[in-house]
Amino acid sequence: MYYNWKEATNTEELKVICNLIRNGEIVIFPTETVYGIGANALDANAVGKIFIAKGRPSDNPLIVHLADKGKLGEIVEEPNEVEQKLIDAFMPGPFTLILKRKPIIPDIVTAGLDTVAIRIPNNVIARGIITYSGVPIAAPSANVSGKPSGTNIEDIRKELEGKVSAIVDGGETEIGLESTVVKVNEQGIPVILRPGKVTPEDIERLIGKVIIDNNVLQKVDEKEVVESPGMKYKHYSPEAKCKLICCQDDLDEIFYIKKYIKEYQGNVVVIGFEEHKEKLFLEDERFIAICNKGDLEKYAKNIYSALRQADKVNPKMIIIEGVKKQGIGYAIMNRLLRTCEYDIIEK
Repeated sequence: MYYNWKEATNTEELKVICNLIRNGEIVIFPTETVYGIGANALDANAVGKIFIAKGRPSDNPLIVHLADKGKLGEIVEEPNEVEQKLIDAFMPGPFTLILKRKPIIPDIVTAGLDTVAIRIPNNVIARGIITYSGVPIAAPSANVSGKPSGTNIEDIRKELEGKVSAIVDGGETEIGLESTVVKVNEQGIPVILRPGKVTPEDIERLIGKVIIDNNVLQKVDEKEVVESPGMKYKHYSPEAKCKLICCQDDLDEIFYIKKYIKEYQGNVVVIGFEEHKEKLFLEDERFIAICNKGDLEKYAKNIYSALRQADKVNPKMIIIEGVKKQGIGYAIMNRLLRTCEYDIIEK
């Protein structure tokens, strides 16, 4: 079933959606970050349907979504002082905190870990569904595992329709990248496991110190146990092979892009900055202008759709211009490194 809520939530349809979730079915719905594919987090069988629909490895934990902070005590142990500061500052919003779970959360949600990732979305549709379902909702991004996440229904409907009981279309998501995931270590320091809209600078201003996990910008061994989604396995990737080019100097960047255009005899798509389009002499379908250079917010919002658009041309190579690792740029580069399987030129 498909429901169009781009203009407004339909109360009668909301009741249908919530009944589906309570009865162990899975649905696709928007959040402010990306679309999610959700199920009752307290129902192990329902959560299992998410893994089947996505083709998701069972050792990749899910995020549990709540409607408000008052529900935290039902599924996690009491937060410490630093954790509470993070909750107060960034929830609701594009922020996920890993906390000690209570036994009510099934092992399948957490990949058997004694912790669970918790988020309170700031999207009206998402919070309405969680509230009126009356249960916490486990929800990873709505896409087939390994593919770019969905920021609008058009990008993901074909690959997931028939695998879920309902699809709620709320239009384009606001942010375009998944939430920041944080765990507070034994020293009381927040550790960013997956960067997002809430930046290292935001957390540092609040707490005074923050650590970016080493695995954020490097490849993770698939045998390693991880506490956050998006840390291992191939992620965010179109069908075509991708190469990431990230140079300080624009001339160097253009040089390398032209080099690979020549190497692949023009059978490439470049996802790049508007200012560079005229310098590359590519047909419109071969150059996707993602934003003006430096507009990281727009870059983050558009990158997944751009990757999917690039794939439609069936190129031998997708060349992607990277960004500086600062602010939300950390999150963008984290995703792109996994998109390109760490095939990067940096200068």
